[in-house]
Amino acid sequence: MISTNDLKTGVTVEIDGEVFMIVDFQHVKPGKGAAFVRTKIKNVKTGQVFERTFRAGEKLNRAIVERKTMQYIYSEGDVYYFMDTQTYEQIPLNKDQLGDSVDYLKENLEVMVMLHEGVSIGIELPTFVELEVTETEPGFKGDTATGGSKPATLETGLTVQVPLFINIGDIIRVDTRTGEYLGRV
Repeated sequence: MISTNDLKTGVTVEIDGEVFMIVDFQHVKPGKGAAFVRTKIKNVKTGQVFERTFRAGEKLNRAIVERKTMQYIYSEGDVYYFMDTQTYEQIPLNKDQLGDSVDYLKENLEVMVMLHEGVSIGIELPTFVELEVTETEPGFKGDTATGGSKPATLETGLTVQVPLFINIGDIIRVDTRTGEYLGRV
């Protein structure tokens, strides 16, 4: 059991038989009335994020989620396969469990697979990934880094806004939390 006073970002809790991760929290002490905790929680299976308010001191069941480093190896339709690099055991996850994470997956990428009671429930991506630009408008002489941006399609199918000097074949770094261009590699 964990008290709502002890909640932190990244803590996993069990509510109504579902596993949720705390995305954001705020302790509120109004001038009148009892204190409470306002949270943003994410269902780790569906990826849905919503707000929920708890009374201060309320007890929640802590969900024990094991995180294992695994390597993404391939996909077959809507099923994505991850391999434990020590035991070579493969775990399949479907597209619904992964949500928007599929936009950043490329072969041999190491991710953290989350397991709850031995069942895989999702993945945590690295903060940054390096992807190749496969489609974008050509850059022209005189384009500058501060002159604007254009859309670019990456090797995984993800489209991001990039500076005008980025060309097809360039490898760029993308933030997996926001989907923003961070720089050329």
